[in-house]
Amino acid sequence: MQNRTNRDDRSDNVEKLQEMVQNTIENIERAEETLEFANDREREQIEAKNRRREESIEAMRQEIKDEARERNS
Repeated sequence: MQNRTNRDDRSDNVEKLQEMVQNTIENIERAEETLEFANDREREQIEAKNRRREESIEAMRQEIKDEARERNS
């Protein structure tokens, strides 16, 4: 078996992360639209999931800053 090194290509990480943030925001918005029709249990689950999504967005935004800084150095 031949050893291959996997090149760490980070050239488009910022763009990928930005797209992930946008997709997550859209998921939050869609979930909020369903709250109107949700029962109490579903509402709690949706709100909890959206809180986790918000935390993920913050982490992705920090990663975007880190990647952009790395790209510019």
